[in-house]
Amino acid sequence: MLNLMTRTFANVVTLLNIIFGSLSLVFTLNQDYKTAAILILLAVVMDSVDGRVARKLNAESEMGKELDSLCDLVSFGVAPAILVYAQVLAQPYEILGILSVILFIVCGALRLARFNILNIKEYFLGIPITFSGMLLALISLLAAYVPPIMILLAVFILALLMVSNFKVPKIK
Repeated sequence: MLNLMTRTFANVVTLLNIIFGSLSLVFTLNQDYKTAAILILLAVVMDSVDGRVARKLNAESEMGKELDSLCDLVSFGVAPAILVYAQVLAQPYEILGILSVILFIVCGALRLARFNILNIKEYFLGIPITFSGMLLALISLLAAYVPPIMILLAVFILALLMVSNFKVPKIK
């Protein structure tokens, strides 16, 4: 019973990640881009805490790992991509903006799937989706000072870096 409760608690922390990511999408739809970006950053905090909580409570599980990836795709793939599209890329770039954010989301999904099957402990292969989504949220907060073409390029480059073979050290 105790193991079930600790796993449930660890999963609730993980679910806060997707709750913040989903709320970010709602605030993006309401054109409150600053709040949407801040919610993505809060999801980053939950994502950095959930694994530690699961390890501390000895509540790691395959379900928790898969749940984390699904939450990450929403909070750090879909939410930041839609945020920068709605805030910056929709007007000047239309189709190119749509293609870049779809590429970002697809590469994020591929990166998470590869992470789950490779199970490499020492490093990340490609930059983590959490890092990419966090960067897009920060770029969103600075969008008034960044030319739209630079944001378009950032989305494209981050997408490719997620599926690259760069070895990124894990920070624990």
